[in-house]
Amino acid sequence: MKFISILFSRLIVIVVIANFATSCANIIPPSGGPRDSLPPNLVMAFPKDSSINFSSKKITLTFDEYVEAKEMQQNLVVNPLPINLPVVDYKLRNVFVTLKDSLEPNTTYTINFGNAIKDVNEGNIAKNKTYIFSTGKTIDHYNVKGKVILAKDGKVDSTLTVVLHANLNDSAVVKLRPRYLAKLDGAGKFSFTNLPKATYNIFVLPNDYSKKYDDTTKLFAFLNEPINTVDSIANYTLYAYREAEPATNVAAPQSAEGKEKGDKKLRYSTSLVNNRYDVLDSSLQILFNRKVVFKSKNAIQFLDSNYQPVKETVMSFDSTATHLTIKTKVSLETKYYLLLNKDSIADSTGVTLTKNDTIKFFSFGENDYGKIKIRCSQPAKNAVLQVLKDGKIQNSFAIVSREIKQDLFKPGEYELRVLIDENNNGIWDAGNYKQKRQPEKVMPVKTKLLVKAKWDNEMDLTW
Repeated sequence: MKFISILFSRLIVIVVIANFATSCANIIPPSGGPRDSLPPNLVMAFPKDSSINFSSKKITLTFDEYVEAKEMQQNLVVNPLPINLPVVDYKLRNVFVTLKDSLEPNTTYTINFGNAIKDVNEGNIAKNKTYIFSTGKTIDHYNVKGKVILAKDGKVDSTLTVVLHANLNDSAVVKLRPRYLAKLDGAGKFSFTNLPKATYNIFVLPNDYSKKYDDTTKLFAFLNEPINTVDSIANYTLYAYREAEPATNVAAPQSAEGKEKGDKKLRYSTSLVNNRYDVLDSSLQILFNRKVVFKSKNAIQFLDSNYQPVKETVMSFDSTATHLTIKTKVSLETKYYLLLNKDSIADSTGVTLTKNDTIKFFSFGENDYGKIKIRCSQPAKNAVLQVLKDGKIQNSFAIVSREIKQDLFKPGEYELRVLIDENNNGIWDAGNYKQKRQPEKVMPVKTKLLVKAKWDNEMDLTW
């Protein structure tokens, strides 16, 4: 009996242990681990990085994982600038570089791969991986750093490049390829490393094929004096500008067989919004669907609420004769009429409007606008506050006192920037390289101006 009791107790223990072991042995599939976020790491180079007395034509870079090296034309920068870029290939964990040009004696070279080298699995970039070598006994170690800002709006264009010319003649940037080149990062910063002890002129150019200032519509910047790498300051700031604006392609006016093909009627539209006119706008616009001519001076009349012509009204067509601009002075919250005489407005084939039209509209009232008060920390010599919407300047105010006020201001959100107007003509002026004249500078204001209708809108201006 005692034996049976002991055996039963042991069986219970075995069952409990088995159940516990089963519950602990639930199989959980492996998660695969965290995502690889590390860039490829260079573990070996042949010849070794920072070699001196370099004479090889081929370089092999070995990384700690499988890599690819693509888009070399957009990424690879070799300094001093070669006539022919090296050929770059890759296989497994290796990147192979074949130099095409003869190497200069006693010269330090840098090969910057930009964002071209990535690991195969996750596409992690070995950013700005640089290989350095010297054909002489030492590696040059001087650096030049700085930033490029667009003079006209204070913003950054990271597609630009900075170049150094060893030839100090003014014509070198026009006629010759530069000696060194550096690209900008997203913040507009640039850096030249491993430069020799030397003096250079420094310029900014688009990253185009010529690398020359051969077109005044190109973005361009320069320093007035050469720089010496030994005496180089911590940072240089260059202000890029276009001396001449690029020509814009103006679309040819649509003919009667153009976008209105099949429509023989002469039609028009106006810039009025819900039959209301903004008194802060400089003009009222009428757009016809085809080129028109006026057969009499009373083809269109701008009348007040008593049907009397508004004085000092000026009308003019654009070069296509489809866009009519009417400039005049109107009062707040007032009724006006625009009369169109159908027989006096015709297209080139003699087609007129189908009927005489009378457009009744009202000008905006005071409650449609907001008031602004901008407090300036202090007046600044030749400083002008520019107020912009959708990239276009809407208002400009000279900062001559501690407050800028305007009682009627169109509601909306505006960007602000401050122009240092050196010649005090109220507008931004580009630079001129031949005259060694730098462009006027513009500084963006971080805080936006928010204007609400019927509100006193106030802000503090700092820049």
